[in-house]
Amino acid sequence: MMLHRASRYTLALALLALPAAAGTAGAQAFGLNEIGSCAISRGFANTSSPCDDASSIYWNPGQVQATRGFSFYGGVAAIKIDGGFDQDTTHNRYDADIATAFVPHLFVNWRGAGKMALGLGVYVPYGLTSQWRDNFPGRFSALKTSLQTIYVQPNLAYQLTPNWSIGGGPVIAHSKVELVQGVDLATTATSSAVGAPTFGQLGIPLRTEFARATLKGSSMAYGVDVGVHGRLTPQWQMGARFLSQVTFNYDDADATFEQRNTGLILAANNPLGAPAGTPVDALLAPQFVAGGALVAQKVQTGIQHPAQVQVGFAYSGFQNTTLSADYSYVGWKSFRALPVNFQGPASSKSRVLQEDYNNTSGIRLGAEHRLLSGSALRAGFAANTSAAPPETVTPLLPEQDRALGSLGFGYPMGRVTLDGAYAHIFTRGARGRIDERSATTTSAQALALNSGFYSLSANIFSLSLKANF
Repeated sequence: MMLHRASRYTLALALLALPAAAGTAGAQAFGLNEIGSCAISRGFANTSSPCDDASSIYWNPGQVQATRGFSFYGGVAAIKIDGGFDQDTTHNRYDADIATAFVPHLFVNWRGAGKMALGLGVYVPYGLTSQWRDNFPGRFSALKTSLQTIYVQPNLAYQLTPNWSIGGGPVIAHSKVELVQGVDLATTATSSAVGAPTFGQLGIPLRTEFARATLKGSSMAYGVDVGVHGRLTPQWQMGARFLSQVTFNYDDADATFEQRNTGLILAANNPLGAPAGTPVDALLAPQFVAGGALVAQKVQTGIQHPAQVQVGFAYSGFQNTTLSADYSYVGWKSFRALPVNFQGPASSKSRVLQEDYNNTSGIRLGAEHRLLSGSALRAGFAANTSAAPPETVTPLLPEQDRALGSLGFGYPMGRVTLDGAYAHIFTRGARGRIDERSATTTSAQALALNSGFYSLSANIFSLSLKANF
Protein backbone atom coordinates (compact mmCIF):
# COMPACT_ATOMS: atom_id res chain seq x y z
CA MET A 1 0.00 0.00 0.00
CA MET A 2 1.26 3.46 -0.85
CA LEU A 3 1.83 5.75 2.09
CA HIS A 4 -0.60 8.46 0.95
CA ARG A 5 -3.41 5.87 1.30
CA ALA A 6 -2.41 4.90 4.82
CA SER A 7 -5.05 5.67 7.43
CA ARG A 8 -4.95 8.46 9.97
CA TYR A 9 -4.93 5.80 12.63
CA THR A 10 -1.54 4.38 11.68
CA LEU A 11 0.23 7.70 11.20
CA ALA A 12 -1.14 8.88 14.55
CA LEU A 13 1.10 6.28 16.19
CA ALA A 14 4.03 8.63 15.58
CA LEU A 15 2.40 11.28 17.76
CA LEU A 16 1.95 9.27 20.93
CA ALA A 17 5.15 10.43 22.63
CA LEU A 18 4.46 14.14 22.11
CA PRO A 19 2.57 15.00 25.32
CA ALA A 20 5.15 13.19 27.45
CA ALA A 21 7.12 16.41 27.30
CA ALA A 22 4.34 18.29 29.01
CA GLY A 23 5.25 17.10 32.45
CA THR A 24 8.97 17.61 32.58
CA ALA A 25 9.86 20.96 31.47
CA GLY A 26 12.39 22.07 33.75
CA ALA A 27 15.03 23.72 40.45
CA GLN A 28 14.35 20.42 41.49
CA ALA A 29 12.61 18.92 38.49
CA PHE A 30 10.92 22.00 36.95
CA GLY A 31 10.80 24.02 40.18
CA LEU A 32 12.34 27.48 40.52
CA ASN A 33 13.56 29.07 43.76
CA GLU A 34 15.00 32.25 42.23
CA ILE A 35 12.52 34.56 43.96
CA GLY A 36 14.34 37.60 45.37
CA SER A 37 18.05 38.40 45.27
CA CYS A 38 18.39 38.36 49.04
CA ALA A 39 16.86 34.88 49.27
CA ILE A 40 19.07 33.54 46.46
CA SER A 41 22.25 34.83 48.10
CA ARG A 42 21.23 33.14 51.37
CA GLY A 43 20.82 29.74 49.71
CA PHE A 44 17.01 29.97 49.91
CA ALA A 45 17.24 29.53 53.72
CA ASN A 46 14.65 32.23 54.03
CA THR A 47 11.68 30.83 55.96
CA SER A 48 12.98 30.90 59.52
CA SER A 49 14.37 34.44 59.17
CA PRO A 50 12.93 36.00 56.01
CA CYS A 51 14.79 38.82 54.34
CA ASP A 52 13.62 42.21 55.58
CA ASP A 53 11.60 42.88 52.46
CA ALA A 54 8.22 42.11 50.93
CA SER A 55 9.37 38.82 49.34
CA SER A 56 8.36 37.23 52.66
CA ILE A 57 4.90 37.04 51.03
CA TYR A 58 6.28 33.98 49.24
CA TRP A 59 9.01 32.73 51.57
CA ASN A 60 6.95 32.99 54.75
CA PRO A 61 3.54 34.64 54.33
CA GLY A 62 3.10 34.49 58.10
CA GLN A 63 5.82 37.03 58.85
CA VAL A 64 4.72 40.55 59.71
CA GLN A 65 7.41 42.96 58.60
CA ALA A 66 8.91 45.23 61.24
CA THR A 67 8.92 48.18 58.84
CA ARG A 68 5.61 50.03 58.78
CA GLY A 69 4.10 51.74 55.77
CA PHE A 70 4.49 50.54 52.19
CA SER A 71 7.30 48.22 51.14
CA PHE A 72 8.20 47.39 47.54
CA TYR A 73 10.53 44.64 46.32
CA GLY A 74 11.06 43.79 42.68
CA GLY A 75 13.68 42.50 40.30
CA VAL A 76 14.75 39.75 37.96
CA ALA A 77 16.97 36.66 37.98
CA ALA A 78 18.91 35.66 34.86
CA ILE A 79 19.46 31.90 34.62
CA LYS A 80 21.96 30.48 32.14
CA ILE A 81 21.92 26.68 31.90
CA ASP A 82 24.70 24.64 30.30
CA GLY A 83 24.32 20.96 29.62
CA GLY A 84 24.84 18.16 27.18
CA PHE A 85 24.50 14.47 26.42
CA ASP A 86 27.38 12.05 25.77
CA GLN A 87 26.10 9.06 23.80
CA ASP A 88 27.46 5.61 24.65
CA THR A 89 27.51 4.08 21.16
CA THR A 90 28.89 6.97 19.10
CA HIS A 91 30.87 8.77 21.83
CA ASN A 92 29.43 11.98 20.39
CA ARG A 93 28.55 14.88 22.63
CA TYR A 94 25.41 16.89 21.98
CA ASP A 95 25.25 20.27 23.68
CA ALA A 96 21.99 21.77 24.85
CA ASP A 97 20.83 24.99 23.19
CA ILE A 98 19.05 26.83 25.99
CA ALA A 99 18.65 30.59 25.87
CA THR A 100 19.14 32.61 29.06
CA ALA A 101 15.90 32.75 31.03
CA PHE A 102 14.84 35.93 32.83
CA VAL A 103 12.59 35.27 35.82
CA PRO A 104 10.85 38.31 37.37
CA HIS A 105 9.53 38.87 40.90
CA LEU A 106 7.44 41.69 42.33
CA PHE A 107 6.07 42.20 45.85
CA VAL A 108 4.21 45.04 47.56
CA ASN A 109 3.36 45.03 51.27
CA TRP A 110 1.64 47.47 53.64
CA ARG A 111 1.61 47.54 57.42
CA GLY A 112 -0.18 50.23 59.37
CA ALA A 113 -0.09 51.00 63.07
CA GLY A 114 -1.89 47.79 64.00
CA LYS A 115 -1.01 44.11 63.97
CA MET A 116 -2.03 43.35 60.40
CA ALA A 117 -0.14 43.52 57.10
CA LEU A 118 -1.58 43.30 53.61
CA GLY A 119 0.41 42.46 50.49
CA LEU A 120 0.51 41.19 46.95
CA GLY A 121 3.15 38.98 45.34
CA VAL A 122 3.81 38.08 41.71
CA TYR A 123 6.42 35.34 41.31
CA VAL A 124 7.47 32.26 39.33
CA PRO A 125 7.90 29.10 41.46
CA TYR A 126 7.85 26.65 38.52
CA GLY A 127 9.08 26.82 34.95
CA LEU A 128 12.19 26.83 32.74
CA THR A 129 13.13 25.60 29.28
CA SER A 130 14.86 22.51 27.94
CA GLN A 131 16.07 22.82 24.34
CA TRP A 132 18.43 20.87 22.08
CA ARG A 133 19.98 21.37 18.65
CA ASP A 134 18.52 19.87 15.47
CA ASN A 135 21.16 17.12 15.30
CA PHE A 136 20.35 15.76 18.77
CA PRO A 137 19.27 12.10 18.45
CA GLY A 138 16.86 12.52 21.36
CA ARG A 139 14.81 15.16 19.53
CA PHE A 140 12.13 12.51 18.93
CA SER A 141 11.59 12.49 22.66
CA ALA A 142 11.98 16.26 23.12
CA LEU A 143 13.58 19.01 21.08
CA LYS A 144 12.18 21.88 23.13
CA THR A 145 10.06 22.01 26.25
CA SER A 146 9.01 25.35 27.67
CA LEU A 147 6.90 25.79 30.80
CA GLN A 148 6.08 29.33 31.93
CA THR A 149 4.07 29.68 35.12
CA ILE A 150 3.27 32.78 37.12
CA TYR A 151 1.60 32.96 40.54
CA VAL A 152 -0.30 35.98 41.87
CA GLN A 153 -0.80 35.91 45.64
CA PRO A 154 -2.78 38.39 47.77
CA ASN A 155 -1.57 38.02 51.36
CA LEU A 156 -2.74 38.79 54.88
CA ALA A 157 -0.38 38.47 57.87
CA TYR A 158 -1.39 39.01 61.49
CA GLN A 159 0.68 39.48 64.66
CA LEU A 160 -0.88 37.07 67.17
CA THR A 161 1.50 37.91 70.04
CA PRO A 162 4.69 39.97 70.28
CA ASN A 163 6.62 36.85 69.21
CA TRP A 164 4.28 34.93 66.88
CA SER A 165 2.51 35.73 63.63
CA ILE A 166 0.58 33.82 60.99
CA GLY A 167 -0.54 34.59 57.47
CA GLY A 168 -1.33 33.40 54.01
CA GLY A 169 -3.37 33.93 50.94
CA PRO A 170 -4.84 32.37 47.82
CA VAL A 171 -2.69 31.64 44.79
CA ILE A 172 -4.02 32.49 41.35
CA ALA A 173 -1.80 30.80 38.77
CA HIS A 174 -1.46 30.86 35.00
CA SER A 175 0.65 28.43 32.98
CA LYS A 176 1.75 28.19 29.35
CA VAL A 177 3.39 25.14 27.84
CA GLU A 178 5.16 24.69 24.51
CA LEU A 179 6.50 21.34 23.34
CA VAL A 180 8.46 20.64 20.14
CA GLN A 181 9.37 17.11 19.06
CA GLY A 182 10.59 15.27 15.98
CA VAL A 183 8.45 12.47 14.50
CA ASP A 184 10.33 9.37 13.35
CA LEU A 185 9.32 7.78 10.05
CA ALA A 186 11.08 4.51 10.90
CA THR A 187 8.70 3.82 13.79
CA THR A 188 5.54 4.64 11.79
CA ALA A 189 3.37 1.81 10.42
CA THR A 190 2.82 1.64 6.67
CA SER A 191 -0.91 0.88 6.95
CA SER A 192 -3.72 0.29 9.41
CA ALA A 193 -3.72 -3.45 8.80
CA VAL A 194 -2.97 -5.62 11.82
CA GLY A 195 0.68 -6.56 11.78
CA ALA A 196 1.56 -4.04 9.09
CA PRO A 197 5.30 -3.40 9.00
CA THR A 198 6.83 -0.11 10.04
CA PHE A 199 8.85 1.91 7.60
CA GLY A 200 11.90 0.92 9.61
CA GLN A 201 11.21 -2.72 8.80
CA LEU A 202 11.16 -1.77 5.13
CA GLY A 203 14.62 -0.25 5.36
CA ILE A 204 14.01 3.34 6.46
CA PRO A 205 16.81 4.20 8.94
CA LEU A 206 15.92 4.81 12.57
CA ARG A 207 15.66 8.49 13.53
CA THR A 208 14.53 9.64 10.10
CA GLU A 209 12.65 12.82 10.89
CA PHE A 210 9.75 13.41 8.51
CA ALA A 211 7.68 15.73 10.70
CA ARG A 212 8.07 18.13 13.58
CA ALA A 213 5.23 18.41 16.07
CA THR A 214 4.49 21.44 18.27
CA LEU A 215 2.03 21.56 21.14
CA LYS A 216 0.95 24.82 22.77
CA GLY A 217 -1.53 25.30 25.58
CA SER A 218 -2.41 27.46 28.56
CA SER A 219 -4.37 26.99 31.76
CA MET A 220 -5.49 28.68 34.98
CA ALA A 221 -5.35 27.03 38.40
CA TYR A 222 -5.65 27.93 42.08
CA GLY A 223 -3.98 27.10 45.39
CA VAL A 224 -2.91 28.59 48.71
CA ASP A 225 0.30 29.70 50.46
CA VAL A 226 0.35 29.86 54.29
CA GLY A 227 3.05 30.36 56.93
CA VAL A 228 3.88 30.87 60.57
CA HIS A 229 6.79 32.77 62.10
CA GLY A 230 7.94 32.98 65.70
CA ARG A 231 10.72 34.20 67.94
CA LEU A 232 11.61 31.49 70.47
CA THR A 233 14.18 33.60 72.33
CA PRO A 234 15.83 36.95 71.58
CA GLN A 235 18.43 35.04 69.49
CA TRP A 236 16.36 32.20 68.00
CA GLN A 237 13.65 32.37 65.34
CA MET A 238 11.68 29.67 63.57
CA GLY A 239 9.40 29.58 60.58
CA ALA A 240 7.35 27.23 58.43
CA ARG A 241 5.48 27.61 55.16
CA PHE A 242 3.20 25.49 52.99
CA LEU A 243 2.49 26.08 49.30
CA SER A 244 -0.29 23.82 48.06
CA GLN A 245 -0.31 21.66 44.95
CA VAL A 246 -1.72 23.41 41.89
CA THR A 247 -3.09 21.31 39.03
CA PHE A 248 -3.21 22.72 35.51
CA ASN A 249 -5.57 21.13 33.01
CA TYR A 250 -4.67 22.01 29.43
CA ASP A 251 -8.08 21.13 27.99
CA ASP A 252 -7.73 23.03 24.74
CA ALA A 253 -4.08 22.67 23.73
CA ASP A 254 -3.19 22.94 20.04
CA ALA A 255 -1.02 20.42 18.18
CA THR A 256 0.44 21.40 14.80
CA PHE A 257 2.80 19.60 12.43
CA GLU A 258 5.49 20.70 9.99
CA GLN A 259 6.80 18.41 7.27
CA ARG A 260 10.56 17.84 7.31
CA ASN A 261 12.31 16.71 4.14
CA THR A 262 13.94 13.31 4.34
CA GLY A 263 15.52 13.42 0.84
CA LEU A 264 14.79 9.68 0.45
CA ILE A 265 14.01 8.15 -2.98
CA LEU A 266 12.21 4.82 -3.46
CA ALA A 267 14.00 2.11 -5.40
CA ALA A 268 12.40 -0.17 -8.00
CA ASN A 269 10.16 -2.97 -6.69
CA ASN A 270 9.75 -1.21 -3.36
CA PRO A 271 7.21 -2.71 -0.90
CA LEU A 272 5.00 0.39 -1.21
CA GLY A 273 4.32 -0.32 -4.87
CA ALA A 274 5.38 3.17 -5.98
CA PRO A 275 7.40 3.79 -9.16
CA ALA A 276 11.16 3.79 -8.89
CA GLY A 277 12.56 7.23 -8.14
CA THR A 278 9.46 8.40 -6.28
CA PRO A 279 10.45 10.86 -3.52
CA VAL A 280 9.31 9.66 -0.11
CA ASP A 281 8.55 13.28 0.82
CA ALA A 282 6.01 13.51 -2.00
CA LEU A 283 4.19 10.45 -0.66
CA LEU A 284 4.12 11.96 2.81
CA ALA A 285 2.94 15.45 1.79
CA PRO A 286 -0.83 14.62 1.65
CA GLN A 287 -0.72 13.79 5.36
CA PHE A 288 -0.07 17.45 6.21
CA VAL A 289 -3.15 18.89 4.47
CA ALA A 290 -6.89 18.58 5.05
CA GLY A 291 -7.88 14.93 5.20
CA GLY A 292 -4.43 13.83 6.31
CA ALA A 293 -3.31 12.62 9.72
CA LEU A 294 -0.77 15.33 10.52
CA VAL A 295 -3.12 18.29 10.59
CA ALA A 296 -3.84 20.71 13.41
CA GLN A 297 -5.76 19.04 16.23
CA LYS A 298 -6.56 19.42 19.91
CA VAL A 299 -4.88 17.66 22.83
CA GLN A 300 -5.89 17.47 26.49
CA THR A 301 -3.35 16.88 29.24
CA GLY A 302 -2.52 18.04 32.76
CA ILE A 303 0.48 18.96 34.91
CA GLN A 304 0.68 19.01 38.68
CA HIS A 305 2.81 21.73 40.28
CA PRO A 306 3.56 19.94 43.56
CA ALA A 307 3.07 21.08 47.13
CA GLN A 308 6.03 22.55 49.03
CA VAL A 309 6.86 22.51 52.74
CA GLN A 310 9.76 24.45 54.23
CA VAL A 311 10.66 24.74 57.90
CA GLY A 312 13.74 26.10 59.64
CA PHE A 313 15.51 27.91 62.46
CA ALA A 314 17.70 31.01 62.57
CA TYR A 315 20.23 32.24 65.13
CA SER A 316 21.25 35.89 65.56
CA GLY A 317 23.41 35.62 68.67
CA PHE A 318 26.54 36.78 66.85
CA GLN A 319 26.94 40.51 66.47
CA ASN A 320 25.20 41.82 63.32
CA THR A 321 25.02 38.27 61.94
CA THR A 322 22.15 35.89 61.24
CA LEU A 323 22.65 32.20 60.49
CA SER A 324 19.74 30.19 59.13
CA ALA A 325 19.10 26.54 58.30
CA ASP A 326 15.95 25.30 56.53
CA TYR A 327 14.62 21.93 55.44
CA SER A 328 12.54 21.76 52.27
CA TYR A 329 10.21 19.03 51.07
CA VAL A 330 8.48 18.96 47.68
CA GLY A 331 5.78 16.45 46.82
CA TRP A 332 6.93 15.49 43.33
CA LYS A 333 5.39 12.03 43.77
CA SER A 334 2.11 13.62 42.67
CA PHE A 335 3.64 13.62 39.20
CA ARG A 336 3.50 9.88 38.67
CA ALA A 337 1.36 9.66 35.56
CA LEU A 338 0.38 11.96 32.72
CA PRO A 339 -2.98 11.44 30.98
CA VAL A 340 -2.94 12.13 27.24
CA ASN A 341 -6.22 12.59 25.36
CA PHE A 342 -6.03 13.34 21.64
CA GLN A 343 -9.01 15.16 20.16
CA GLY A 344 -8.12 14.55 16.51
CA PRO A 345 -6.83 11.67 14.37
CA ALA A 346 -5.13 10.00 17.34
CA SER A 347 -8.18 10.04 19.64
CA SER A 348 -8.39 6.26 19.66
CA LYS A 349 -4.86 6.05 21.03
CA SER A 350 -5.31 8.17 24.17
CA ARG A 351 -3.25 6.77 27.01
CA VAL A 352 -1.57 7.42 30.34
CA LEU A 353 2.20 7.98 30.37
CA GLN A 354 4.26 6.93 33.38
CA GLU A 355 6.73 9.40 34.95
CA ASP A 356 7.11 7.94 38.47
CA TYR A 357 8.72 10.99 40.10
CA ASN A 358 9.77 10.85 43.75
CA ASN A 359 9.30 13.36 46.55
CA THR A 360 12.44 15.39 47.23
CA SER A 361 14.20 16.75 50.29
CA GLY A 362 16.66 19.60 50.54
CA ILE A 363 18.89 21.37 53.02
CA ARG A 364 19.35 25.15 52.79
CA LEU A 365 21.93 27.13 54.74
CA GLY A 366 22.33 30.90 54.79
CA ALA A 367 24.36 33.63 56.48
CA GLU A 368 23.98 37.40 56.53
CA HIS A 369 26.33 39.92 58.12
CA ARG A 370 25.40 43.58 58.52
CA LEU A 371 28.13 46.19 58.25
CA LEU A 372 28.13 49.45 60.20
CA SER A 373 27.31 51.29 56.98
CA GLY A 374 24.05 49.36 56.73
CA SER A 375 25.27 47.22 53.86
CA ALA A 376 24.87 43.44 54.05
CA LEU A 377 27.10 40.57 52.95
CA ARG A 378 25.40 37.22 52.33
CA ALA A 379 26.31 33.63 51.49
CA GLY A 380 24.39 30.40 51.14
CA PHE A 381 24.43 26.73 50.26
CA ALA A 382 21.63 24.38 49.21
CA ALA A 383 21.46 20.72 48.19
CA ASN A 384 18.55 18.70 46.82
CA THR A 385 17.86 15.10 45.91
CA SER A 386 16.62 14.30 42.41
CA ALA A 387 12.90 14.09 41.71
CA ALA A 388 13.30 11.78 38.71
CA PRO A 389 14.31 8.14 39.25
CA PRO A 390 17.19 6.80 37.13
CA GLU A 391 14.74 5.44 34.54
CA THR A 392 13.20 8.87 33.94
CA VAL A 393 16.28 11.01 33.19
CA THR A 394 15.32 12.23 29.71
CA PRO A 395 15.86 15.12 27.24
CA LEU A 396 12.73 16.77 28.62
CA LEU A 397 14.73 17.57 31.74
CA PRO A 398 17.93 15.66 32.57
CA GLU A 399 17.07 15.68 36.25
CA GLN A 400 19.76 14.84 38.84
CA ASP A 401 20.93 15.54 42.37
CA ARG A 402 22.24 19.08 42.63
CA ALA A 403 23.87 21.59 44.95
CA LEU A 404 24.00 25.38 44.90
CA GLY A 405 26.50 27.87 46.28
CA SER A 406 25.68 31.57 46.42
CA LEU A 407 27.03 35.00 47.36
CA GLY A 408 25.31 38.36 47.54
CA PHE A 409 25.06 41.83 48.98
CA GLY A 410 22.64 44.53 50.02
CA TYR A 411 23.60 48.14 49.42
CA PRO A 412 21.43 50.92 50.87
CA MET A 413 20.96 54.13 48.88
CA GLY A 414 18.77 56.32 51.02
CA ARG A 415 15.26 54.86 51.09
CA VAL A 416 16.17 52.40 48.34
CA THR A 417 18.34 49.30 48.72
CA LEU A 418 19.97 47.38 45.88
CA ASP A 419 20.28 43.61 46.41
CA GLY A 420 22.51 41.49 44.19
CA ALA A 421 23.23 37.76 44.08
CA TYR A 422 25.26 35.21 42.17
CA ALA A 423 24.72 31.47 42.44
CA HIS A 424 26.15 28.41 40.71
CA ILE A 425 24.40 25.05 40.45
CA PHE A 426 26.66 22.00 40.64
CA THR A 427 25.75 18.44 39.60
CA ARG A 428 27.61 15.16 39.19
CA GLY A 429 25.69 14.30 36.03
CA ALA A 430 23.43 11.31 35.53
CA ARG A 431 22.90 8.46 33.11
CA GLY A 432 19.71 8.69 31.10
CA ARG A 433 17.87 7.83 27.93
CA ILE A 434 16.84 9.55 24.71
CA ASP A 435 13.99 7.23 23.74
CA GLU A 436 10.49 7.24 25.19
CA ARG A 437 9.21 4.36 27.29
CA SER A 438 5.74 2.94 26.71
CA ALA A 439 3.07 2.77 29.41
CA THR A 440 3.62 -0.98 29.73
CA THR A 441 7.39 -0.73 30.17
CA THR A 442 8.56 -1.79 33.61
CA SER A 443 11.04 0.28 35.60
CA ALA A 444 13.77 -2.26 34.87
CA GLN A 445 13.03 -2.16 31.15
CA ALA A 446 13.00 1.64 31.19
CA LEU A 447 16.33 1.70 33.02
CA ALA A 448 17.78 -0.52 30.29
CA LEU A 449 16.97 2.24 27.77
CA ASN A 450 19.60 4.53 29.33
CA SER A 451 22.14 5.12 26.60
CA GLY A 452 24.36 7.99 27.68
CA PHE A 453 25.35 10.55 30.26
CA TYR A 454 23.70 13.93 30.89
CA SER A 455 25.65 16.83 32.37
CA LEU A 456 24.09 19.98 33.77
CA SER A 457 25.20 23.22 35.43
CA ALA A 458 23.81 26.73 35.74
CA ASN A 459 24.85 30.27 36.58
CA ILE A 460 22.33 32.63 38.17
CA PHE A 461 22.57 36.40 38.46
CA SER A 462 19.90 38.40 40.23
CA LEU A 463 19.23 42.06 41.01
CA SER A 464 16.39 43.46 43.12
CA LEU A 465 15.36 46.86 44.43
CA LYS A 466 13.78 47.44 47.82
CA ALA A 467 11.98 50.64 48.71
CA ASN A 468 10.05 51.68 51.80
CA PHE A 469 7.73 54.66 51.81
